[in-house]
Parts: sequence; C-alpha cells; structure tokens
Amino acid sequence: MGKLGKKARKFAKKNLPSVLKQRRKNKIVFKKRPSKKDKQDVAEKVVKMKEEDKKDGRNSDNEVTMAMSFDALFSEDDNTTVLYDSDSDGYLSEDPSCGSLVENDNLEDAKHKRAPSAHNKKVYEELEVQKKLLDKLKKKDQKFVKFLESYKKGEISQNQELYSDEDEDLIALDDSATTKQKLLTSTVITKWSKLVTKEHNEPALINLLNAYRAACHFGPEETGPTIQDNETFCNIYTFMLREADNIFRVLLKIPSNCKKEALLELKNTSRWKKVQPMIKSYFRSTLFLLKQVTDSEILAFSITRLRASVVFFAVFPSLLNRLIQIIVPLWATDGGILSIASSLVIQDVISICGSTYFDTCFIKTYKAYIARCRIMETVDTKHIEFLRNSFINFCSLDLEKSYNKALVSIQQLFNILKHAMRKENKDAIKKIYSWQYVQCIDIWVLFISANANECDMHSLLYTTIQLINGVACLFPGPKYLPLRIRCIQWLNKLSSSFGTFIPVASLILDMVEYKVSEGGKSRKVVRLASDLKLPKFWLKSQNFVEQCVHSAIELLAVHFIQWSYHISFPELAIIPLIRLRKFYERSKVESLRRVVKRLIDMLEQNVEFVQKKRDDVAFSPKDHESVDQFLQFEKGTLNTPFTQYYRSIIEKAASKMSTSPQEPKRVKRKKTQGAEDNVDADLKGKKSRIVEN
Repeated sequence: MGKLGKKARKFAKKNLPSVLKQRRKNKIVFKKRPSKKDKQDVAEKVVKMKEEDKKDGRNSDNEVTMAMSFDALFSEDDNTTVLYDSDSDGYLSEDPSCGSLVENDNLEDAKHKRAPSAHNKKVYEELEVQKKLLDKLKKKDQKFVKFLESYKKGEISQNQELYSDEDEDLIALDDSATTKQKLLTSTVITKWSKLVTKEHNEPALINLLNAYRAACHFGPEETGPTIQDNETFCNIYTFMLREADNIFRVLLKIPSNCKKEALLELKNTSRWKKVQPMIKSYFRSTLFLLKQVTDSEILAFSITRLRASVVFFAVFPSLLNRLIQIIVPLWATDGGILSIASSLVIQDVISICGSTYFDTCFIKTYKAYIARCRIMETVDTKHIEFLRNSFINFCSLDLEKSYNKALVSIQQLFNILKHAMRKENKDAIKKIYSWQYVQCIDIWVLFISANANECDMHSLLYTTIQLINGVACLFPGPKYLPLRIRCIQWLNKLSSSFGTFIPVASLILDMVEYKVSEGGKSRKVVRLASDLKLPKFWLKSQNFVEQCVHSAIELLAVHFIQWSYHISFPELAIIPLIRLRKFYERSKVESLRRVVKRLIDMLEQNVEFVQKKRDDVAFSPKDHESVDQFLQFEKGTLNTPFTQYYRSIIEKAASKMSTSPQEPKRVKRKKTQGAEDNVDADLKGKKSRIVEN
C-alpha cells in the first residue's frame, strides 16, 4: 500500500481507535486539589481587591443595586403567595324540595354534552389499576393497613390546623348526582330569583349559586348542571352579579356601610356559619370568571359589582390575595372603563382591608407600571398618565409606608447615577435614559409634590433635586434635549409645590446657547413628549433651533411666574436677562429674535414694577413675616403684565400639544388631456425635423 494522503492522515489522527486510546491515557481524570499555599495566595488577592475597591470609593452594594432591575427592587413576601383551591366539585348541597322546579325531560339529550374527554378516561383507568394494586396489598399485609389509617388521621389533623379559616365550608359541599344531572332553563332561573328576592329563600339561593358556578366554569370538562341556552346563561350572570351582595347583607342583617371590624365579630355566630359557604362559592366563581373572560365590558361589569363586596374579602385572606393578583394586570394592560374599575377595587382593598394588604398592592402595581413603561412608543401616553395618577393615589392612602418605599427607590436611582458618573459605564448610562428610569423619577416627583402639605417630605425633596440635577448634568449635549426638558419640568414642579427656590434658569439658558447652525433645512417634526433622545439629522435643522428657543421661553415663564411677586425678583432676573440679550444680539432669525425680545421686555417691566413697590417699603430684609406678605394683594388680582404674558405662553403650548403635527404632503400635479396631446405633437414635430435634416 502506498502512503496515505494529507486528508486521510488528518482523519486517522482524529478518529482511529489507537489514537483515542492514547489520548485517554494521557488525559488527567482527577483534578489536583489546591495546596494550602495556593489557598492563602487566593485569599490575599481577594483582600487586596477589597482594599483597592475601598480606596477607589467603590461599593459592592451600589453595584448590586445597579445590576438589579427596577421591578425587582421590592420583593414580595412569602405570606402573600396565593393558595389556589383544588379542582374539586365545589357545589353546595341542595334542598330536594326546591329541586322539583327543574325540568328533567331533556336530560338524556343533554348527557352527551358532559361526556368525559379522552385524557380523563386515561386518568380514571390508571387510578383503577392503582386502586386494585392497593387492595391486594391491604389483603396481604395488615400492618400496612394500620399504617395508612394512622397516616390519614395525622394528615387530616394537620390540614384542619392549617386551613381551618378557609375550609370550614367544605362540610356543605356535596358531590351528589342530583346536582350534576339538572337541566337549567330560563323559567327555572326566574322562579328561583323571585324566591330569593321576595322571600329570601336559602335553598333557592344555593341552587342559584350552583348554577352560577356552572355558568362561570362552562366548558366541555365541567360536570355540573347543564345550561339550556344563551338566555339562561345571561340571566344567571346578571342576577347573581347584581343581587348577590344585597342578598348576603340581608341574610347577615348588616347595613350597606358595614366595616371590617363589625364583620369579623360575626365570624363565630350561627348566621355567619350558614352564609359563609355561599359567599365563598360566589367569590370563587366570580374570580374564576375574571380569569377566563376576555371581553372588556363583561369584565368591567363584573369588577364593579364585585367592588361592592370587598368588605367580605377581609374574612377570606387567600381569596383576597387572588383578587389582587387578578385585578392588577387588568388595571395595567387594558385602558378605559376596565382600568378605572380595577383601580377603584385596588383602592377599596387598601382602605377597607387595612394596611396589611398595602405592601402586596404596592409591589404588584409598581411592577406592573414599570413593566408597562419599558416601551413607550407602543403604549398610549394617556393610559400611562392614568396608571401614574392612580398609583400615586394608592401611595397616598398610607404615607408612612409609601415614604419608606420611595426612599428605597430613589436611593436605587441615585446609586445608578453615581455608578454612571464615576465609571462612565455604557450600560449604566443606557439605564438612565431609559423610559423605566424616567418614569420612576416622574412617579416620585408627583408623589412628593402631591403630599407636600400632608407629610414631612423635605428629606425626599433634597435627594430628588440632587438626583434630577445629576441626570441633567450627565447629558448636557443637544442630543438629549427632551430629557433635559423633563428634568427642568420636574424641578419647576417641586419648586411650586414646596415654595422653595431651585436655580433652574442656568439649565434652561444652556438650551438656547447650543452651538447649532441656524438657517438649516426644515425636517420631519419630532414629538419631544414621546422621545428621550433626538436623531442626528434633526440637530442640524431649523426645527431644532426653534424648538430649543420656544421650550426655553415656556420653561422660563413657568419658573419666573412663581417668583414674579417676590421681593427678590430684580436680583433673580439679572443673569437671565444678560444671557437673553446676548442671544438676541447673536441670532439672525427674525422670528426667534422677536419672541426673545418680548420675553426680555416682560421681565424688565416686572423688575421695574417690583423695584418701585420695594422702594416704598419701610421694613428690613430680616423681617421675614413682612417679606412673605409683600405684594400678596397684587398676587391675588393677577393683573400684572407678566401674569398675562404667562397665560398666553401656556395657552399656545397647550394648543401645540392638542394639535399633533403632521408632515406636509407633496401634491403631485396631474397632467390634463390637452397638455398630453400638446406634448405628443411637439415630440412628433421634433422627430420630423430630424428626419428632414
């Protein structure tokens, strides 16, 4: 045989058995353990790394909070986990005297609707086989039988201790064949409903609750009573959702404004023991309905009716936790009436059931809101505003706990900002100009402003001001104009709510002094409310310069109107007036010069007005009470020129926001038939001339 080729030799080295054997021999199977010296060297290196981190000012806790997502900041308590009920029958035991109203003529025709599925047949067959094997084992070994009996007794006692508050009504549950073989019609439902509303008949109410459960669990797997048609279906739904709360209150003999404490006192009475299984069956069925239905109108109607019975949920903690878990996604995802109804239910849960459920509601709503704000381009801004305002209302119900939660969240935002400013990490910087970061600041700014007079928020105020200033200074360039505008709006909001002066004018006037060439081409209009960063092509356009100037004027008007009646207004306006005059002299665009000149004139008029009033005053600057009362009468009249100028600026800004900008459409000129004939004639004339030549 001749020599192997190059490819064959490579293949032999890789795949021949002899080569593989040699590799196995040479391969080290067991890894060597590190010696004590190596361990000491590693420990010394770790200590040195920690010392270096301390010298550099690093903090491992800050890095952990920076790596943590916004919605993972608040962890849910283990006690708030929802204990779902088993998929047992769940029907209440019925009175046979009341069951004579049910029509049994069409039962045989309806039996095919309740035929078990193929999956259930297999499960039943496997259970029968296991049961036979267990019976054989019982016959052979009697000790095993005694062990099973003792084990069952111990398990039952443990379950009774664990679920004594939730499963007292299981005694009333019945798996009878009469409940499953009924055919419900509209006439039967109307008879039962009359008995319940007029005579408060409990057996009829139990039958209606079983029918309501069958309607909520309607499907091929349901083994309850059969519903004849859609009309019967709707009658069961509407009657139970409208009348259930009133019926339960009549049976318990409690008023409509009953509180949680009065209801807990009834827990050991005989009346409560009779009505408790009915209330729990109604709640279970309704919660199952909320999970299955997708139509927003049905959901909104069900939630509004369930809201009237929120007091009863205080007796059933597991059902209350399940209600919160179902309601919060409906509040966050869907807009309109459904979100409003869900927010009212959450608000009632916090106010009625006490502060024990505030943490669960806060964590779930906060996470849902942050998750909704990840992509603002695909979300309706009005819906986001509604979620934000309703979340602030939830927080205002328990200010102490909300204050602590806000402090933790703001500290996380501050740590992310520090990490970005110190290391200039791209990931941290991206996290800052994300919508989640911005919406977190927005929530807490509005929360602090809304409760400025209700609670001492000054520590939160100062940390929030530092945070906003840091974000504004981290992105000084023109590319991040929308983010800077938001920062200035937040500072103006905090300043007006607390009545404290925040130096905002320098941040605003930096927008006017961006080095951008004027007189560029007009580009596609960009909405600053839905963006945090501007595209590069827009920075060189005339639209950008106009937007910078108009936004600066609006923000300056909002800032100066707060201090236009203050005794120190002439000193506040000195530096802004100098910088505005410089821009007016430098600018060449007449429309921008005109707008800036008007602002300069208004500021100068207000400076003269305050200066004249101040010259006539006899008190000293140390007299704080007199300083606070300066120009209070004029402030109430609102007739100064600067106040009227501010109103006109705000009205123009509101009109711009209401009318969404549209791109100018290019109009294509259509050629008329006569023009086309003339063109064809000219072309023919040219061709004939060329041929003749």
